[in-house]
Amino acid sequence: MSPLSLDLSPDLFPALTEAQADPDGPGAHRPALRFGDRSLTYGELAATASPLAARVAEAGRIAVWATPTLETAVAVVAALLAGVPAVPLNPKSGESELGHIVSDSAPTLVLAAPGTQLPPALAALERLDIDTSAPTTSLPSPGAPDPESPALIVYTSGTTGPPKGAVIPRRAIATTLDALADAWQWTGDDVLVHGLPLFHVHGLILGILGPLRRGGSVRHLGRFETAGVARELSEGATMLFGVPTMYHRIAETLPDDPALAKALARARLLVSGSAALPVHDHERIAQATGRRVIERYGMTETLMNTSVRADGEPRAGTVGVPLPGVELRLTEEDGTTAVEAYDGETVGEIQVRGPNLFTEYLNRPEATAAAFTEDGWFRTGDMAVRDPDGYVRIVGRKATDLIKSGGYKIGAGEIENALLEHPGVREAAVTGEPDADLGERIVAWIVPADPQSPPTVDELADHVARRLAPHKRPRVVHHLDALPRNDMGKIMKRALTHD
Repeated sequence: MSPLSLDLSPDLFPALTEAQADPDGPGAHRPALRFGDRSLTYGELAATASPLAARVAEAGRIAVWATPTLETAVAVVAALLAGVPAVPLNPKSGESELGHIVSDSAPTLVLAAPGTQLPPALAALERLDIDTSAPTTSLPSPGAPDPESPALIVYTSGTTGPPKGAVIPRRAIATTLDALADAWQWTGDDVLVHGLPLFHVHGLILGILGPLRRGGSVRHLGRFETAGVARELSEGATMLFGVPTMYHRIAETLPDDPALAKALARARLLVSGSAALPVHDHERIAQATGRRVIERYGMTETLMNTSVRADGEPRAGTVGVPLPGVELRLTEEDGTTAVEAYDGETVGEIQVRGPNLFTEYLNRPEATAAAFTEDGWFRTGDMAVRDPDGYVRIVGRKATDLIKSGGYKIGAGEIENALLEHPGVREAAVTGEPDADLGERIVAWIVPADPQSPPTVDELADHVARRLAPHKRPRVVHHLDALPRNDMGKIMKRALTHD
């Protein structure tokens, strides 16, 4: 593993600074952003974003209506140039959630693409339309902000109450992107393609700011489609970022789409994140393309914590090893006793510490304090095991995926992967429910491949027992038409109820 040199200078985008300083130089003509048939070079991005940065420099805090458009990317870059915290807003949020976010973050402006209709919850904010037609000359950017100053306030989905605003400093963005550059051998020659939303860490920080920090380029599909992936990877793109639902669609499409298989085979790096990619999708993609999807692990509060490295073993079902600069430990249920085992079996809660972490939850000092241990470790709430070589395998969330059955601590994730290996199972989720004898019994929620002939509970129990262990077999099976998922494709287990 190569040593990581962390650049904590205020300049997040050296290639953009270079293009601004020399508008006629070769760097200014390099492609930076492309959304459909609209694009900006580094010179054009500098000339577009710097006047906008000058306009918002005294705004205090701004909201960005984060549609998957060129305007959103320009707005966030301008805010970062100005040193003004930006609050990305999910266009699919309801009025109540938007009202809470606006009230909590108190932005003075909302930036949006011209012609976009904004909801009533934003009516009281001054609106500034984003002009992506570059002027003839760029303006000087405001003074360089401190690395510890807030860059983004990203709201987490609230499972027990309204969303909390995670304050992400510039330092965290720089260190995470540089750590990923080390792990993925990411350079300015890489061209990234993705179709993710731009209101969260994966789509915005990794997918837009990542290429710009490296001096490379990004091609955003607007919305994900396998034809777009095939087109861009066939036309020079080198990396693909996606979530498991996207890779599942790719895996389903591959048998009948040789052009997609050929395009994926050309990619330097295929990366999945935001939730676990089922092992059977890993294997189907690898078999069809000869390329392995690698996974990384992060969250809003910590940005990125671990990844399978480009120069490491692309092992399905794991999120790799801690990134440079990130400390990671597993702890027992008391939250302080370290789990020392590297046996692939002993489950503990992931806690992390390092320069990739957020600063605080906005206006929530009690929640911030509760999120950290006394010695500064962030409690992720994710449960994992570690293999003997240090690879981390996440087995689920502490609140919903840790099942205590018959004296065993069992992670739902490995059972879900085993169920997905059954030919009669299209989708699967696993939860626990109270049991007088076992403490908790394992419950499987299945979308059958053939609704007219779903697999029985005995069939699935035997299947899991053979692959894992008898105590990990499901005792109850529910058949569904579809699993409830959020915008990122994560299964919403709290919505799984049986009446």
